[in-house]
Formats: sequence, C-alpha cells, structure tokens
Amino acid sequence: MLVGQPGGSWGKPLLTLVGDPRIGTPEAFSSYEHTAGTMTRRYVNQLGDGESVEEIFLLADKQLRANRNASLYLLATLRDRTGMINGLMWNMTEASVAPFNPGDFVKVKGKVQLYQGALQIILTHIQPMPDNGIDPSDFHATTSKNVDQMLLRLREILLSISEPHIKLLMERFLADPDIMRDFALAPAGIKAHHAYHGGLLEHVVNILETAQRIEDLYPKVDFNLLRAGIFLHDLGKIREMSYATAFAYTDEGQLLGHLAIALEMLDAKIAEVTRISGEPFPNEIALRLKHMILSHHGAYEFGSPKLPMTPEAIALHHLDNLDAKVHEFARSIQDDPNAGSNWTPYSPRLDRKLYKGLSAGTS
Repeated sequence: MLVGQPGGSWGKPLLTLVGDPRIGTPEAFSSYEHTAGTMTRRYVNQLGDGESVEEIFLLADKQLRANRNASLYLLATLRDRTGMINGLMWNMTEASVAPFNPGDFVKVKGKVQLYQGALQIILTHIQPMPDNGIDPSDFHATTSKNVDQMLLRLREILLSISEPHIKLLMERFLADPDIMRDFALAPAGIKAHHAYHGGLLEHVVNILETAQRIEDLYPKVDFNLLRAGIFLHDLGKIREMSYATAFAYTDEGQLLGHLAIALEMLDAKIAEVTRISGEPFPNEIALRLKHMILSHHGAYEFGSPKLPMTPEAIALHHLDNLDAKVHEFARSIQDDPNAGSNWTPYSPRLDRKLYKGLSAGTS
C-alpha cells in the first residue's frame, strides 16, 4: 500500500461509467511502495578515497573493454539507493563475466580510488548473489518527495483544466491504473535526469507547478493545452525504460523512443474518449498535443523531429529544460565527492565544471 496516505475522501469520479475506477486513487497504485530500508550497510555516498570495501550492490551495467595493451577489463556500474559508482577489474575474460548480468545483485571486494575527480572501486573480487534476504529498498534510489501528495497534486491540476475535451482525455489517463502505477514509479532518465524511482512524477509535477505560477504573465498561451502537454511529453518513458531493478532501455524504447511511444498512447486514449463520448475528438486539439510531444526537446540535434511552432510548445520546451537542467546541476554539486574543492570535475555531459562556492577549507 502507499505510505503516508492522507485521510479523508478522495472524492467522486468525474465519469459515471459503471465499473470505472476512481481517478488517481490509491487503488490505482496499490502495488507501489516507496518506503526506504534501514541503514544497515555502507552506501555509495559513504565511501571515501583509499577505503577498502566489501559490500553488495546492484549491477546496473557491465562492459568488457580492452585497454591500450589489448587486455580485457571489466567496467561495472554499481548502484545502491544513494548513487552509483564504477568498479574496474583487470585481466578479465568473457567467461569470467558471464555469471552476472545487469539487474543482478553482486558482492564486490576492492579499494576506493579517486580518479579524475570521481570515486571508483578497483575490484579484486566480484560474484553474483541470490536476492533472498536482500532488502530491495537498499538499492533503489527514490524521490525524496511524498509520492502520494504528488499524485494528488497531479490529479488536482489536470482536473482543473476547463476545456471539456482535454479534461475528459486527462481523466482517462488518470483512470488507467497500469499507466498511473508506472508513472508513479518510473525515473525520468537513466543517469542524470531525475534518475530515481518517482523521478518522472516529480519532474512533471514540478513543471506543472511552475506553469501554475506563470499563467498570469502569458495570456497568449493556452494553459489548458500546456498542462496536458506537460503531462504527456515524457509519458512514453514508462515504456521506454525498464526500472524494476536496474535502469535500462527496453527494446521498444531503443527502437521507437519515448516520443513515438507517447504518440501511440495518446492516440489510444483519444480513441477511448471518442468511444465514451460518442463524438469525434477535435482534430485541432489532437494536433497541438501531438506537436508538443514531438517538439519538446527543442532542436533537431536533441532528438526532436519538429521544432516548437506554437506558444504552448515553446513554453513546454523551456519549462522542461529548466527543470531538468537545474536538477542536474544541483545533483552534480550535491553528489561531488571532492568536499575540499570549490568546483566539480569537468562533466562531459554538461561540457563544463560547476562552481560549488567556497568550500569549508577555504572559507
């Protein structure tokens, strides 16, 4: 069951169809838990340079690489609920890495090393471990925000939409227990972009809250469309990624991507609305919603097949980018192991170092 469920009534469903589930209620998310386990182990964020480590981690990724001498080594991405760290083991073979795969729990031994500003573990031992007796919550990073409250706020904002066709469309998404269960659990990204359970929900609610605050400043923007577009823009990620254990891209995600998946999901719900209402869904609204999904990355080089061409689409792009980038900057600064430095190491992803401010050692 969900944790921290607020008391009181959840209200009546807006649709009065027989057997229709209550929109956004706990019944739709009954299989989702997001409580944290107890601190009974050493976590990634507790490791320090030069320390010996013998611990169990979730294997998020493994790669067998060749060094300059053509000798093979293992690059293992190890994860727990506080973060990720790379483990390197020399003189490996395909046979020696075959017993473990991404998504497995592995026990490792080694020594922590600071290399080019990032901690890594030089491994001397790695072996797969059975998952019996292991608390999964020790290995799944989760949002620090209350999932129940975010779901309630999402429901409140989407059901405040005044345009009846868009509102009915949002109701059908909110009434789908499979979609909403996955939406509450999914990360927004594999590594950098709200990359933890509940990250997608947190990201979307943050953008919706920002849109709420700026509505009076932009009277030419249709905020009914914008709110729906915010909810829909990354919805395809619930199928683009797998996130039950290690975060990875599904076959569907790699072949289609979340933009195409979201369009497919939108078409299915539009057909559902048409069937329920007995009248066709307005084509103009459908086109504008689809355009927001396809253009929200903002540029061809970032994966958008179309550039934003409506006020709502350009607003969505910048709101999405603002939330994603500020979050990534803040997390990079927060997770930097170099407590004595005013700067983070250079980030190839961000193409820059980040200034953390005066450190305790220099202030």
